[in-house]
Amino acid sequence: MPLYGAELLNQGRFPYKSSWLETDSGGHQKIQYDGTPAVRYMEYPVVTGVYQYTAMALAKTYTQASDVLGLPIVAEVVMFFNIVAFGLALAWLVTIWASAGLSPHTRPWDVVMIAASPIVIFQIFTNFDALATAFSMTALWAWARKKPWLAGVLIGLGVAAKLYPVLLLLPLLLVSLRSGKVHEFSKTAAGAAASWVLVNMPVATLFPRGWGEFFRLNTRRGDDMDSLYNVFKSFTGWQGFDGPLGFWEPPVILNAVSAVLFGLCCLGIGYVALTAPRRPRVAQLAFLVVAVFLLTNKVWSPQFSLWLVPLAVVALPHRRILLAWMTVDALVWVPRMYYLLGIENKGLPEQWFTGTVLVRDLAVIGLCALVLRQIYHPGEDLVRAGDDDPAGGPCDGVADAPPGWLPAWLRPRKPAPHIARAHSVGSSASLTRK
Repeated sequence: MPLYGAELLNQGRFPYKSSWLETDSGGHQKIQYDGTPAVRYMEYPVVTGVYQYTAMALAKTYTQASDVLGLPIVAEVVMFFNIVAFGLALAWLVTIWASAGLSPHTRPWDVVMIAASPIVIFQIFTNFDALATAFSMTALWAWARKKPWLAGVLIGLGVAAKLYPVLLLLPLLLVSLRSGKVHEFSKTAAGAAASWVLVNMPVATLFPRGWGEFFRLNTRRGDDMDSLYNVFKSFTGWQGFDGPLGFWEPPVILNAVSAVLFGLCCLGIGYVALTAPRRPRVAQLAFLVVAVFLLTNKVWSPQFSLWLVPLAVVALPHRRILLAWMTVDALVWVPRMYYLLGIENKGLPEQWFTGTVLVRDLAVIGLCALVLRQIYHPGEDLVRAGDDDPAGGPCDGVADAPPGWLPAWLRPRKPAPHIARAHSVGSSASLTRK
Protein backbone atom coordinates (compact mmCIF):
# COMPACT_ATOMS: atom_id res chain seq x y z
CA MET A 1 0.00 0.00 0.00
CA PRO A 2 2.80 2.53 0.68
CA LEU A 3 3.94 2.12 -2.95
CA TYR A 4 0.65 3.55 -4.17
CA GLY A 5 1.70 7.03 -3.15
CA ALA A 6 5.47 6.60 -3.02
CA GLU A 7 5.73 5.65 -6.71
CA LEU A 8 3.09 8.12 -7.97
CA LEU A 9 0.50 5.49 -8.80
CA ASN A 10 -2.08 7.55 -6.90
CA GLN A 11 -1.59 10.26 -9.53
CA GLY A 12 -2.31 7.85 -12.37
CA ARG A 13 1.17 8.17 -13.83
CA PHE A 14 2.69 5.44 -15.96
CA PRO A 15 5.68 3.71 -14.33
CA TYR A 16 9.10 4.33 -15.91
CA LYS A 17 7.86 7.54 -17.55
CA SER A 18 7.49 9.59 -14.38
CA SER A 19 10.18 10.40 -11.84
CA TRP A 20 10.39 12.08 -8.47
CA LEU A 21 13.08 13.47 -6.17
CA GLU A 22 14.11 11.47 -3.15
CA THR A 23 13.63 13.37 0.12
CA ASP A 24 14.48 12.77 3.78
CA SER A 25 12.02 12.56 6.67
CA GLY A 26 11.99 16.35 6.87
CA GLY A 27 11.00 16.75 3.24
CA HIS A 28 14.43 18.03 2.17
CA GLN A 29 15.79 16.91 -1.19
CA LYS A 30 18.54 14.32 -1.00
CA ILE A 31 21.78 14.63 -2.95
CA GLN A 32 23.74 11.67 -4.30
CA TYR A 33 27.35 10.99 -3.39
CA ASP A 34 28.42 12.63 -6.66
CA GLY A 35 26.56 15.86 -5.93
CA THR A 36 23.61 15.30 -8.30
CA PRO A 37 19.94 15.23 -7.23
CA ALA A 38 18.61 11.84 -6.17
CA VAL A 39 16.06 11.15 -8.93
CA ARG A 40 13.89 8.04 -8.59
CA TYR A 41 11.74 5.97 -10.94
CA MET A 42 9.62 2.85 -10.56
CA GLU A 43 12.08 0.28 -9.20
CA TYR A 44 10.41 -2.90 -10.46
CA PRO A 45 10.90 -4.88 -13.69
CA VAL A 46 8.41 -4.27 -16.47
CA VAL A 47 5.85 -7.03 -15.83
CA THR A 48 5.60 -6.13 -12.15
CA GLY A 49 5.42 -2.42 -12.89
CA VAL A 50 2.66 -2.86 -15.45
CA TYR A 51 0.85 -5.16 -13.02
CA GLN A 52 0.81 -2.33 -10.46
CA TYR A 53 -0.30 0.17 -13.09
CA THR A 54 -3.16 -2.11 -14.16
CA ALA A 55 -4.28 -2.55 -10.55
CA MET A 56 -4.18 1.22 -10.10
CA ALA A 57 -6.28 1.76 -13.23
CA LEU A 58 -8.87 -0.76 -12.02
CA ALA A 59 -8.96 0.87 -8.57
CA LYS A 60 -9.55 4.29 -10.10
CA THR A 61 -12.22 2.84 -12.38
CA TYR A 62 -14.02 1.42 -9.36
CA THR A 63 -13.85 4.77 -7.59
CA GLN A 64 -15.43 6.50 -10.58
CA ALA A 65 -18.03 3.76 -10.99
CA SER A 66 -18.97 3.91 -7.31
CA ASP A 67 -19.98 7.56 -7.74
CA VAL A 68 -22.14 6.79 -10.76
CA LEU A 69 -23.60 3.41 -9.82
CA GLY A 70 -23.85 3.86 -6.08
CA LEU A 71 -21.40 1.05 -5.28
CA PRO A 72 -19.96 0.72 -1.76
CA ILE A 73 -17.37 3.40 -1.14
CA VAL A 74 -13.87 1.98 -0.72
CA ALA A 75 -10.71 4.04 -0.32
CA GLU A 76 -8.81 3.97 -3.61
CA VAL A 77 -5.61 2.71 -2.00
CA VAL A 78 -7.55 -0.08 -0.27
CA MET A 79 -9.13 -1.13 -3.57
CA PHE A 80 -5.65 -1.08 -5.13
CA PHE A 81 -4.44 -3.47 -2.43
CA ASN A 82 -7.49 -5.70 -2.84
CA ILE A 83 -6.91 -6.04 -6.58
CA VAL A 84 -3.18 -6.64 -6.18
CA ALA A 85 -3.76 -9.20 -3.42
CA PHE A 86 -6.36 -11.04 -5.48
CA GLY A 87 -3.93 -11.33 -8.38
CA LEU A 88 -1.10 -12.50 -6.12
CA ALA A 89 -3.37 -15.13 -4.57
CA LEU A 90 -4.21 -16.40 -8.05
CA ALA A 91 -0.49 -16.45 -8.90
CA TRP A 92 0.20 -18.59 -5.84
CA LEU A 93 -2.59 -20.96 -6.83
CA VAL A 94 -0.90 -21.29 -10.22
CA THR A 95 2.36 -21.98 -8.39
CA ILE A 96 0.67 -24.79 -6.45
CA TRP A 97 -0.92 -26.24 -9.59
CA ALA A 98 2.35 -26.25 -11.52
CA SER A 99 4.24 -27.76 -8.58
CA ALA A 100 1.69 -30.57 -8.39
CA GLY A 101 2.56 -31.38 -11.99
CA LEU A 102 6.22 -31.75 -11.02
CA SER A 103 5.55 -34.31 -8.30
CA PRO A 104 5.19 -38.04 -8.95
CA HIS A 105 1.64 -39.32 -9.16
CA THR A 106 2.27 -41.32 -5.99
CA ARG A 107 2.79 -38.11 -3.94
CA PRO A 108 -0.10 -35.77 -4.81
CA TRP A 109 -0.36 -34.28 -1.32
CA ASP A 110 3.14 -32.82 -1.12
CA VAL A 111 1.90 -29.53 -2.56
CA VAL A 112 -0.21 -28.96 0.55
CA MET A 113 3.04 -27.71 2.08
CA ILE A 114 3.16 -25.00 -0.58
CA ALA A 115 -0.43 -23.95 0.06
CA ALA A 116 -0.19 -23.96 3.86
CA SER A 117 3.42 -22.83 4.30
CA PRO A 118 3.93 -20.41 7.22
CA ILE A 119 6.15 -18.37 4.90
CA VAL A 120 3.20 -17.83 2.59
CA ILE A 121 1.00 -16.72 5.48
CA PHE A 122 3.54 -14.07 6.48
CA GLN A 123 4.94 -12.94 3.12
CA ILE A 124 2.55 -13.57 0.20
CA PHE A 125 1.30 -9.96 0.20
CA THR A 126 4.55 -8.31 1.28
CA ASN A 127 5.59 -7.75 -2.33
CA PHE A 128 4.94 -9.05 -5.84
CA ASP A 129 7.15 -12.15 -5.79
CA ALA A 130 4.24 -14.56 -6.27
CA LEU A 131 4.11 -13.42 -9.91
CA ALA A 132 7.66 -14.66 -10.45
CA THR A 133 7.08 -17.95 -8.63
CA ALA A 134 4.08 -18.61 -10.88
CA PHE A 135 6.17 -18.04 -14.01
CA SER A 136 9.06 -20.10 -12.62
CA MET A 137 7.06 -23.14 -11.65
CA THR A 138 4.96 -23.13 -14.83
CA ALA A 139 8.24 -22.95 -16.76
CA LEU A 140 9.46 -26.08 -14.99
CA TRP A 141 6.04 -27.66 -15.63
CA ALA A 142 6.40 -26.91 -19.36
CA TRP A 143 9.92 -28.40 -19.37
CA ALA A 144 8.57 -31.52 -17.64
CA ARG A 145 5.96 -31.80 -20.42
CA LYS A 146 8.75 -31.67 -23.02
CA LYS A 147 7.81 -28.18 -24.20
CA PRO A 148 11.19 -26.42 -24.12
CA TRP A 149 10.04 -23.41 -26.14
CA LEU A 150 7.15 -22.73 -23.76
CA ALA A 151 9.44 -23.23 -20.78
CA GLY A 152 11.76 -20.58 -22.18
CA VAL A 153 8.96 -18.11 -22.85
CA LEU A 154 7.72 -18.48 -19.28
CA ILE A 155 11.22 -18.04 -17.86
CA GLY A 156 11.62 -14.86 -19.91
CA LEU A 157 8.32 -13.51 -18.60
CA GLY A 158 9.39 -14.44 -15.09
CA VAL A 159 12.65 -12.52 -15.46
CA ALA A 160 10.59 -9.56 -16.67
CA ALA A 161 8.71 -9.78 -13.35
CA LYS A 162 11.64 -10.58 -11.03
CA LEU A 163 15.24 -11.40 -11.86
CA TYR A 164 15.52 -14.76 -10.09
CA PRO A 165 13.76 -17.02 -12.68
CA VAL A 166 16.84 -16.64 -14.90
CA LEU A 167 18.60 -18.90 -12.39
CA LEU A 168 16.51 -21.84 -13.63
CA LEU A 169 18.48 -21.86 -16.86
CA LEU A 170 21.55 -23.24 -15.08
CA PRO A 171 19.98 -26.50 -13.80
CA LEU A 172 18.29 -27.03 -17.16
CA LEU A 173 21.63 -26.55 -18.91
CA LEU A 174 23.39 -28.99 -16.57
CA VAL A 175 20.89 -31.84 -16.96
CA SER A 176 20.76 -31.22 -20.72
CA LEU A 177 24.54 -31.27 -20.98
CA ARG A 178 24.82 -34.53 -19.06
CA SER A 179 22.05 -36.26 -21.01
CA GLY A 180 23.14 -35.02 -24.44
CA LYS A 181 20.06 -32.84 -24.90
CA VAL A 182 21.72 -29.46 -25.28
CA HIS A 183 19.66 -28.79 -28.40
CA GLU A 184 16.53 -28.94 -26.23
CA PHE A 185 18.04 -26.48 -23.77
CA SER A 186 18.96 -24.13 -26.63
CA LYS A 187 15.25 -23.86 -27.45
CA THR A 188 14.50 -22.88 -23.86
CA ALA A 189 17.30 -20.32 -23.76
CA ALA A 190 16.16 -18.81 -27.06
CA GLY A 191 12.54 -18.67 -25.90
CA ALA A 192 13.58 -16.96 -22.66
CA ALA A 193 15.67 -14.35 -24.45
CA ALA A 194 12.96 -13.67 -27.04
CA SER A 195 10.11 -13.21 -24.56
CA TRP A 196 12.22 -11.05 -22.24
CA VAL A 197 13.30 -8.78 -25.09
CA LEU A 198 9.79 -8.59 -26.51
CA VAL A 199 8.31 -7.49 -23.19
CA ASN A 200 11.09 -5.08 -22.25
CA MET A 201 11.87 -3.46 -25.59
CA PRO A 202 8.91 -1.02 -25.75
CA VAL A 203 9.57 0.37 -22.26
CA ALA A 204 13.35 0.35 -22.68
CA THR A 205 13.01 2.22 -25.98
CA LEU A 206 10.48 4.82 -24.85
CA PHE A 207 11.68 5.34 -21.28
CA PRO A 208 15.29 4.10 -21.03
CA ARG A 209 16.06 5.97 -17.83
CA GLY A 210 13.02 4.63 -16.02
CA TRP A 211 13.53 1.12 -17.39
CA GLY A 212 17.10 1.02 -16.07
CA GLU A 213 16.13 2.00 -12.52
CA PHE A 214 15.78 -1.64 -11.44
CA PHE A 215 19.36 -2.40 -12.44
CA ARG A 216 20.76 0.84 -10.98
CA LEU A 217 18.99 0.25 -7.69
CA ASN A 218 20.37 -3.28 -7.36
CA THR A 219 23.87 -2.06 -8.14
CA ARG A 220 23.90 0.66 -5.49
CA ARG A 221 22.13 -1.21 -2.68
CA GLY A 222 24.27 -2.12 0.30
CA ASP A 223 24.10 -5.25 2.40
CA ASP A 224 20.51 -5.89 3.40
CA MET A 225 19.61 -6.37 7.07
CA ASP A 226 18.77 -10.03 6.32
CA SER A 227 22.04 -10.80 4.53
CA LEU A 228 24.88 -12.88 5.97
CA TYR A 229 27.16 -9.88 5.49
CA ASN A 230 25.03 -7.79 7.85
CA VAL A 231 24.80 -10.68 10.31
CA PHE A 232 28.59 -10.75 10.48
CA LYS A 233 28.73 -6.97 10.88
CA SER A 234 26.21 -6.98 13.71
CA PHE A 235 28.23 -9.42 15.82
CA THR A 236 31.74 -8.17 15.04
CA GLY A 237 31.47 -4.43 14.47
CA TRP A 238 33.00 -4.89 11.02
CA GLN A 239 32.39 -1.92 8.70
CA GLY A 240 31.88 -3.97 5.55
CA PHE A 241 34.02 -4.46 2.46
CA ASP A 242 33.59 -0.90 1.22
CA GLY A 243 33.49 0.99 4.53
CA PRO A 244 31.30 4.09 4.91
CA LEU A 245 29.67 5.12 1.62
CA GLY A 246 27.91 8.21 0.39
CA PHE A 247 24.21 8.29 -0.43
CA TRP A 248 23.55 5.87 -3.31
CA GLU A 249 27.27 5.16 -3.73
CA PRO A 250 27.59 1.62 -5.13
CA PRO A 251 29.37 -0.90 -2.85
CA VAL A 252 31.77 -2.04 -5.56
CA ILE A 253 33.72 -4.56 -3.50
CA LEU A 254 30.60 -6.07 -1.93
CA ASN A 255 29.04 -6.46 -5.37
CA ALA A 256 32.15 -8.24 -6.61
CA VAL A 257 32.45 -10.51 -3.56
CA SER A 258 28.78 -11.48 -3.75
CA ALA A 259 29.07 -12.27 -7.46
CA VAL A 260 32.27 -14.30 -7.01
CA LEU A 261 30.85 -16.32 -4.12
CA PHE A 262 27.71 -17.12 -6.08
CA GLY A 263 29.79 -18.03 -9.11
CA LEU A 264 31.95 -20.41 -7.07
CA CYS A 265 28.84 -22.05 -5.62
CA CYS A 266 27.44 -22.50 -9.13
CA LEU A 267 30.68 -24.13 -10.23
CA GLY A 268 30.37 -26.53 -7.33
CA ILE A 269 26.76 -27.32 -8.23
CA GLY A 270 27.81 -27.85 -11.82
CA TYR A 271 30.50 -30.30 -10.74
CA VAL A 272 27.98 -32.25 -8.66
CA ALA A 273 25.44 -32.28 -11.48
CA LEU A 274 27.92 -33.61 -14.03
CA THR A 275 29.82 -36.12 -11.90
CA ALA A 276 27.32 -37.60 -9.43
CA PRO A 277 26.81 -41.35 -10.04
CA ARG A 278 23.20 -40.71 -11.02
CA ARG A 279 21.97 -37.58 -12.77
CA PRO A 280 20.38 -35.19 -10.23
CA ARG A 281 16.78 -34.18 -10.65
CA VAL A 282 15.97 -30.76 -12.11
CA ALA A 283 14.17 -29.67 -8.94
CA GLN A 284 17.16 -30.61 -6.77
CA LEU A 285 19.53 -28.49 -8.83
CA ALA A 286 17.05 -25.61 -9.09
CA PHE A 287 16.66 -25.51 -5.32
CA LEU A 288 20.42 -25.54 -4.79
CA VAL A 289 21.02 -22.71 -7.26
CA VAL A 290 18.31 -20.44 -5.84
CA ALA A 291 19.34 -21.23 -2.25
CA VAL A 292 23.01 -20.36 -2.77
CA PHE A 293 21.96 -17.21 -4.62
CA LEU A 294 20.03 -16.05 -1.56
CA LEU A 295 22.78 -17.08 0.84
CA THR A 296 25.53 -15.25 -1.05
CA ASN A 297 23.47 -12.29 -2.24
CA LYS A 298 23.76 -8.92 -0.51
CA VAL A 299 19.97 -8.70 -0.30
CA TRP A 300 17.54 -11.25 1.13
CA SER A 301 14.26 -9.42 1.49
CA PRO A 302 11.74 -11.35 3.64
CA GLN A 303 9.51 -12.24 0.69
CA PHE A 304 12.43 -13.76 -1.23
CA SER A 305 11.94 -16.90 0.86
CA LEU A 306 8.80 -17.53 -1.22
CA TRP A 307 11.12 -18.46 -4.10
CA LEU A 308 12.35 -21.47 -2.15
CA VAL A 309 8.99 -22.83 -0.97
CA PRO A 310 7.80 -24.64 -4.14
CA LEU A 311 11.33 -25.67 -5.11
CA ALA A 312 11.98 -27.14 -1.67
CA VAL A 313 8.75 -29.13 -1.74
CA VAL A 314 9.46 -30.73 -5.13
CA ALA A 315 13.16 -31.22 -4.37
CA LEU A 316 12.94 -32.54 -0.81
CA PRO A 317 9.37 -33.55 0.13
CA HIS A 318 10.10 -34.43 3.76
CA ARG A 319 7.20 -32.73 5.48
CA ARG A 320 8.51 -32.44 9.03
CA ILE A 321 11.87 -31.13 7.90
CA LEU A 322 10.34 -28.58 5.56
CA LEU A 323 7.76 -27.47 8.10
CA ALA A 324 10.52 -26.85 10.65
CA TRP A 325 12.47 -24.71 8.18
CA MET A 326 9.37 -22.81 7.03
CA THR A 327 8.38 -22.07 10.62
CA VAL A 328 11.83 -20.74 11.49
CA ASP A 329 11.87 -18.58 8.35
CA ALA A 330 8.38 -17.20 8.97
CA LEU A 331 9.10 -16.39 12.61
CA VAL A 332 12.07 -14.20 11.64
CA TRP A 333 9.31 -11.62 11.18
CA VAL A 334 8.79 -11.32 14.96
CA PRO A 335 12.29 -10.18 16.03
CA ARG A 336 12.47 -8.11 12.84
CA MET A 337 9.47 -6.04 13.92
CA TYR A 338 10.75 -5.66 17.48
CA TYR A 339 14.18 -4.63 16.21
CA LEU A 340 12.68 -2.02 13.89
CA LEU A 341 10.63 -0.73 16.83
CA GLY A 342 13.86 0.42 18.46
CA ILE A 343 15.30 -0.24 21.91
CA GLU A 344 14.02 3.14 23.09
CA ASN A 345 10.49 1.88 22.36
CA LYS A 346 11.01 -1.42 24.19
CA GLY A 347 12.22 -3.17 21.05
CA LEU A 348 14.99 -5.74 20.71
CA PRO A 349 18.73 -5.26 20.10
CA GLU A 350 19.94 -5.92 16.56
CA GLN A 351 21.68 -9.16 17.54
CA TRP A 352 18.37 -10.77 18.50
CA PHE A 353 17.17 -10.22 14.97
CA THR A 354 20.41 -11.11 13.17
CA GLY A 355 20.80 -14.19 15.37
CA THR A 356 17.41 -15.40 14.16
CA VAL A 357 18.46 -14.68 10.58
CA LEU A 358 21.56 -16.80 11.14
CA VAL A 359 19.39 -19.69 12.36
CA ARG A 360 17.27 -19.32 9.22
CA ASP A 361 20.35 -19.38 7.01
CA LEU A 362 21.72 -22.44 8.79
CA ALA A 363 18.38 -24.16 8.21
CA VAL A 364 18.61 -23.44 4.48
CA ILE A 365 22.20 -24.71 4.43
CA GLY A 366 20.94 -27.85 6.15
CA LEU A 367 18.33 -28.34 3.43
CA CYS A 368 21.06 -27.97 0.81
CA ALA A 369 23.11 -30.62 2.59
CA LEU A 370 20.14 -33.01 2.59
CA VAL A 371 19.55 -32.41 -1.11
CA LEU A 372 23.21 -33.13 -1.83
CA ARG A 373 23.05 -36.31 0.22
CA GLN A 374 20.05 -37.54 -1.75
CA ILE A 375 21.81 -36.71 -5.01
CA TYR A 376 24.62 -39.08 -4.00
CA HIS A 377 22.24 -41.55 -2.34
CA PRO A 378 19.26 -41.61 -4.73
CA GLY A 379 17.78 -44.58 -2.89
CA GLU A 380 16.85 -42.13 -0.10
CA ASP A 381 15.02 -39.83 -2.53
CA LEU A 382 11.26 -40.12 -1.97
CA VAL A 383 10.54 -38.79 -5.46
CA ARG A 384 12.62 -41.48 -7.15
CA ALA A 385 10.53 -44.38 -5.91
CA GLY A 386 10.34 -46.02 -9.33
CA ASP A 387 10.81 -42.86 -11.40
CA ASP A 388 13.81 -41.08 -12.84
CA ASP A 389 12.82 -37.41 -12.73
CA PRO A 390 9.17 -36.27 -12.94
CA ALA A 391 10.42 -32.79 -13.89
CA GLY A 392 13.14 -34.02 -16.24
CA GLY A 393 11.21 -33.46 -19.44
CA PRO A 394 13.41 -34.28 -22.45
CA CYS A 395 16.05 -35.71 -20.10
CA ASP A 396 13.75 -37.97 -18.11
CA GLY A 397 14.72 -41.64 -18.38
CA VAL A 398 17.50 -40.88 -20.85
CA ALA A 399 20.91 -42.47 -20.36
CA ASP A 400 23.88 -40.18 -19.76
CA ALA A 401 25.43 -38.95 -23.00
CA PRO A 402 27.74 -36.04 -22.19
CA PRO A 403 29.44 -34.38 -25.17
CA GLY A 404 32.82 -35.69 -26.23
CA TRP A 405 34.60 -32.43 -25.44
CA LEU A 406 33.72 -32.69 -21.75
CA PRO A 407 36.91 -33.68 -19.84
CA ALA A 408 37.04 -36.94 -17.92
CA TRP A 409 36.97 -35.21 -14.52
CA LEU A 410 33.58 -33.71 -15.42
CA ARG A 411 31.97 -37.02 -16.32
CA PRO A 412 29.93 -39.35 -14.08
CA ARG A 413 32.17 -41.33 -11.74
CA LYS A 414 30.03 -44.47 -11.68
CA PRO A 415 27.39 -44.23 -14.38
CA ALA A 416 24.09 -45.57 -13.09
CA PRO A 417 21.22 -46.92 -15.16
CA HIS A 418 18.32 -44.55 -15.67
CA ILE A 419 14.67 -45.41 -15.68
CA ALA A 420 13.06 -45.12 -19.09
CA ARG A 421 9.39 -44.36 -18.81
CA ALA A 422 6.93 -45.03 -21.57
CA HIS A 423 4.45 -42.58 -20.14
CA SER A 424 4.26 -38.89 -19.44
CA VAL A 425 4.65 -37.34 -15.99
CA GLY A 426 1.78 -38.31 -13.77
CA SER A 427 0.72 -41.31 -15.89
CA SER A 428 0.32 -44.75 -14.39
CA ALA A 429 1.74 -46.69 -17.32
CA SER A 430 4.34 -49.34 -16.69
CA LEU A 431 8.02 -48.64 -16.10
CA THR A 432 10.88 -50.23 -17.94
CA ARG A 433 14.54 -50.01 -17.01
CA LYS A 434 16.94 -48.83 -19.63
